[in-house]
Amino acid sequence: MATLGVIGVPMDLGAGRRGVDMGPSALRLAGLGDTLRALGHTVVQLGNVDVPVPEAIDDGVMPRYLEAIAATCHHTAELIRSLRPGDVPLVLGGDHSVSMGSIAGAHRGGRTGVLWIDAHGDLNTPETSPSGNVHGMPLAHLLGWGDARLQAIWGGGALLRPEDVVLLGVRSLDTAERQAVRDADLRVLTMSDIDRRGIGSVAEEALAALAHLDRLHVSFDADALDPSIAPGVGTPVPGGLSYREAHLLMEILAAEANVTSVDVVEVNPILDDANRSARVMVEMTASLFGRSVL
Repeated sequence: MATLGVIGVPMDLGAGRRGVDMGPSALRLAGLGDTLRALGHTVVQLGNVDVPVPEAIDDGVMPRYLEAIAATCHHTAELIRSLRPGDVPLVLGGDHSVSMGSIAGAHRGGRTGVLWIDAHGDLNTPETSPSGNVHGMPLAHLLGWGDARLQAIWGGGALLRPEDVVLLGVRSLDTAERQAVRDADLRVLTMSDIDRRGIGSVAEEALAALAHLDRLHVSFDADALDPSIAPGVGTPVPGGLSYREAHLLMEILAAEANVTSVDVVEVNPILDDANRSARVMVEMTASLFGRSVL
């Protein structure tokens, strides 16, 4: 059993559509805390990181809201670093740019592998991004590419090594992201891999690729799930993980990986159906933290 420090980061500054700032509230209302306590974990609610609303920002900085995003991620990292050794931070987004703060904070315990579960690569930089939205850039910056102002969240340069990252569930990459994957020799396990080989085999490959590290951060974007089961996301892409595939992935991680920190991001209640997506993500989180049939 673990002590879980639950941190909300209600930020939609990096997203192209408003509403994902309500994601932490949606997950809490869906019973996240009670569900994890029922599994025997100690759940410490650490509240929300303060995030300015877009209407209060008019700094003229490009990409939009970059400085506010960097400050929010820096505060997130500091809060995680304040946790006791061994406590597991569970960060509730907010858009996926919050991961720059959560992963920076997760490294307080040493070099950490990252399993990036997402429909997208999030490997754009300000120069390559078609939209200019920072939530499509966090992994690129964690790998040391892009804008130094975002890399300053953790002190500059690359925080992650390519061999310490696996992307899983990907089904939508921009042209520049495909080139970045090739240039960095990143391991990307796509939905085509899952279709051909099954989620069990793909999950085992992901864990084998990260087996050189004894710490794992799971960054779970709700849009990795198929929109038929999680419609409340800002950038839905058909053909995602099914309900059972996602549960099995979480169950394998619970059984075989040392998960030391987690993001649950990109739940957008405005686009949802009666908080359905948040409820599904709570169920996935429960499986990740040990809920099983037997």
